[in-house]
Amino acid sequence: MNISAPFINRPIATILLMVGLLLCGLASYRLLPVASLPNVNYPTISVTAQLPGADPQTMASSVATPLEEQFGQIPGIVQMTSSSTLGFTSVTVQFDLSRNVDGAAADVLAAINAAGGQLPPNMTYPPTIRKVNPADTPILVLAVTSDVVPLTTVDAYAENILFQKISQIAGVGLVGIGGQQKPAIRVQVNPQALASRGISLERCAPCWARLTSTCRRVR
Repeated sequence: MNISAPFINRPIATILLMVGLLLCGLASYRLLPVASLPNVNYPTISVTAQLPGADPQTMASSVATPLEEQFGQIPGIVQMTSSSTLGFTSVTVQFDLSRNVDGAAADVLAAINAAGGQLPPNMTYPPTIRKVNPADTPILVLAVTSDVVPLTTVDAYAENILFQKISQIAGVGLVGIGGQQKPAIRVQVNPQALASRGISLERCAPCWARLTSTCRRVR
């Protein structure tokens, strides 16, 4: 039996069937999902560095800049971005698809070691690296707010309690905190008052470093 025979014998039904399939295809086309980022595993390395107490400008100039200069010498880099916040710097290096992610990680680690002499000597921990996939999206986003305690206290709860507990859950690969609000201390000094008491700024520096909640204004 010829498969095309029924369609030839019934041309009107065939035309209606084709029109129906065409209309269904046009209606379904608008419902097709479009991914902003394709599911492609780009060789991407994320480097993080911490310097407690340093402002974002200091982190960008003394930590991010030396790392970026060394990373720029690695072949096969497609894109490099960095962001600096209070005491924290993150540099993301994306390589060409032809690069192996393990080889790229080794090159980034060698660049970090080469930049060690240019980094601040008082860094608590050396920069760390991890392999990331830019196509991955967070599976859980939590927002912490309060109408009673200040933002600095909310940040302390999120960083010291939530961050630690979520990181200990089996299967969790990465936990990040955004919008951090760290307490800051500003000291205003009258140089003439210090000079009249025989006190120099170098002598006051250790005392300022030990301040945690309040400070005394010298008049």
